[in-house]
Amino acid sequence: MARVSTVRPISALAADLGLSPSQVIPYGHDKAKITLDAIRSGRPPGRLVLVSAITPTDAGEGKTTTAIGLAQGFARLGKSACLALREPSMGPTFGQKGGATGGGAARVVPESDINLHFTGDFHAIGSAHNLLAAMLDNHIHHGNALRIDARRVTWRRVIDMNDRALRHVVIGLGGVLEGVPRETGFDITPASEVMAALCLAEDFDDLRKRLARIIVALTTEREPVTAADLRAVGAMMVLLKDAMLPNLVQTCDGVPALVHGGPFANIAHGCNSVTATRLALARADWAVTEAGFGFDLGAEKFFDIMCVSAGLDTAAVVLVASVRALKMHGGVAKTAMATPDAGAVERGLGNLAKHVENIRIFGESPVVALNRFKADTDDEIAVVRRWCAEAGVPFAVSDVFERGGEGGIALAETVATHAEQRSKPFTPLYDWAEPIPVKMAKVAHAMYGARDVEWSREARRALTQIEALGFGGLPLCIAKTQKSLSDDPQVVGRPADFEITVRDVILAAGAGYVVPLLGDILRMPGLPAAPQAERMDLFDGQVVQSPREPLSTALAPA
Repeated sequence: MARVSTVRPISALAADLGLSPSQVIPYGHDKAKITLDAIRSGRPPGRLVLVSAITPTDAGEGKTTTAIGLAQGFARLGKSACLALREPSMGPTFGQKGGATGGGAARVVPESDINLHFTGDFHAIGSAHNLLAAMLDNHIHHGNALRIDARRVTWRRVIDMNDRALRHVVIGLGGVLEGVPRETGFDITPASEVMAALCLAEDFDDLRKRLARIIVALTTEREPVTAADLRAVGAMMVLLKDAMLPNLVQTCDGVPALVHGGPFANIAHGCNSVTATRLALARADWAVTEAGFGFDLGAEKFFDIMCVSAGLDTAAVVLVASVRALKMHGGVAKTAMATPDAGAVERGLGNLAKHVENIRIFGESPVVALNRFKADTDDEIAVVRRWCAEAGVPFAVSDVFERGGEGGIALAETVATHAEQRSKPFTPLYDWAEPIPVKMAKVAHAMYGARDVEWSREARRALTQIEALGFGGLPLCIAKTQKSLSDDPQVVGRPADFEITVRDVILAAGAGYVVPLLGDILRMPGLPAAPQAERMDLFDGQVVQSPREPLSTALAPA
């Protein structure tokens, strides 16, 4: 269908949210920054709806599209709604998935701006992160008064691009005037601890405290060296002064959307900023947010990190499923996805069932939204509808890609009815004060269904050091493949009788969590053989995606 957008002036969106002109900083006619004092609205907070998903295919199951369509559906019902979503990273935009602004008739606009440089938040976060790295290496070069052990520098640099060649590098080469040679590497900007600190900070004072306690290295006496020790915090705050403010844009049919912060859910905590979420709650009756990838990743962290830290709670949880993902979990190859196969959908229901169980572990009960694709048949959809009825789970078909807000009305009605029946706050999976191995075991058993947790020698050594530094009481931000409930990306469905391996543990004291690395997960992705970048171009001032043959195919041997 034609992708038609009705772009409203940013002043009209601000008026919808009851914002005064002094609280709106326009970035052109279709984007704006909102000052943090707007969070104090004087009205009762709205209801928070979390959108998550089952274990996705490589292309994703339309979680963002569904969240956008749900907000559009609320608006069609005459309800006050506001989205709170993450900003896309340019890594996936130019990589395999493409942008992250929804799709079809359920999109946030201006798409190209949001998917690329937007208001400069990612650049500011990367600059602040890399400034700290530069000041660290500069301190070592100019005498090293803090006695930093160059072999124990933990602060890597970041770039918002998929670039596997930067995972492991050597810096400081070229002689005594060029610095101290050492091994290091790059992570992608969404994995930056500065990104996490900004997204979890409640205000500028909280951000300053989080930046100050970032640990970048150890001394020769094994004492931590922080950003505060390097006197870098003030300059980092200067770089982040605008990035801390939520961004206001809109859906393609004019529903307000706050798009702010962009941590990945497989290697970071996967939620948009606390400030944007609170602003949406302060200014609308329904605030719709999403947590990245499957519920076992972003949504677990949403509850155990973000909600506990910021005192948030949900009125409803939407679990997005798709026929194609259920077919994948039922053993269907990518090449056969378009072939009708209700039996494969049936076989794949175990993955859906596990994610429903996971939501209930937190004391929540989900609404299942089936994101409809053109190739889906009535028989395949009926399999999911029947299972939900038998499991006592509210169900709605989401047709927002094709029909926008009109296709989201049934889902919005189901969510609103469901939210009216909820009375208890959520229950965290673990207590932050519990030992790290206990917390890890609880997540592995409850969320993944693992039999046991294996710790590598390197992970045990890191764990001992983290506990010795006094940071054992932080929550876990587990880095794990998004392609499986296990730590093996090849295992689909609902795996059983398996163990997971913690190969290393990273302390993110500024963000306020500990990062166990499972399996082969990497914090710097690589580009695929045929990246989206090969098919992007600029024509007549507009960003377009062409159907050109990928270079990897065009140059292949005959």
